Order: sequence, then C-alpha cells, then structure tokens
Amino acid sequence: ERPALKRLLADIEAGKIDTVVVYKIDRFSRSLIDFTKLIEMLENHDTSLVSVTQQFNTTTSMGRLTMNILLSFAQFEREVTAERIRDKMGAARRRGKYIGGIPPLGYDVDRDKKRLIVNAEEAALVRFIFRRYLQIRSTVTLVRELNDKGLQTKTWTKKNGEVRPGKPWQKGLIYKLLHNPIYIGRVRHKDE
Repeated sequence: ERPALKRLLADIEAGKIDTVVVYKIDRFSRSLIDFTKLIEMLENHDTSLVSVTQQFNTTTSMGRLTMNILLSFAQFEREVTAERIRDKMGAARRRGKYIGGIPPLGYDVDRDKKRLIVNAEEAALVRFIFRRYLQIRSTVTLVRELNDKGLQTKTWTKKNGEVRPGKPWQKGLIYKLLHNPIYIGRVRHKDE
C-alpha cells in the first residue's frame, strides 16, 4: 500500500537497481513476514540491502539472524504502539470524548473540548426521522419521502476546511441512524 515502495520494487524487477540503501531496517518494513518477502525478492534480482545506521551482512547466517532480531523488535514496537493508541481511544470514548470522524446527524464538534454539541436544525431532522419511522415502519418509504423532500445526509466540514456535502438517503443510512446509541445518550466503542 506504499506507492514509493511499489515504484522501488518495479525498478528492482526491471533491473535498474543493484543496492537499496535505508536509514534503518524498520523504515523499509516493520512486518517480519513482509520483510522476509521483500528480502527474497531482492535476492532473486541480485539486489543488496544496506542500512546506514545498522551494521550487518545479509549474506551470512549471523547477519540474517541480526536482521531478523531487529525486525522482530520493530514489529513488536509497532504492535505495542497500536495497542496503546487503541487503549487511549477506548478510554477517551468511555469518558464521552469525540475521537474523530464524521459526527452523527444532529451533532457538530466542539474541537477544543473534543465533544459533540447539538446542531438544532439537524436535530429536528433526526426527531422527524424517528417519529416518521415509528408511524410507517418502513425504511424504504422513509428514504423515498426524505429524498422527495430534498433532504440529505450530514454535510461535514473537515478539520482542513474541506467540505463533504450531504448525499441522498439510502436504506442502510436510515437503519444506521435508528440504531445509533448516541441518540439515547450512549457512546459506542467496539462492541461496548
């Protein structure tokens, strides 16, 4: 999924590169499995790998062992960091903090306090959707009615100022709105 790496690999396969120089091995890959595949690909195309800050030689068994140890620690570090981020986000959600993404219809974001605040105009639409669904019990009919009235999903301005316009309603969006616990004062985090 890294465009620059894909270009590098294409150049290696085309025989344009004989040595890949990296600052540290973990800048090339932090996954032991991916790294093993990359090294195999380099070896198949007679391309060597050099780390500027780490001394090892991949042509010897001791060099390969050293490289694998370094990569194992890099992968461990990446996984521990991901766990910490997930834990921090979970704790923030449990405290009712907004942790990013498009806020639900009926709410805007107070970015300073990291909280959702009610958007009165959108909240009226949310109440209408709930009331109307209780009357007709049909998401298909509700979608048709909302779209016939020209009502759309949330228009959202991203942090960088880019505006994401609202879209026509679809059945799945109505279902998602009706089942969102935020509308009864609860915050969902994973399966909680």
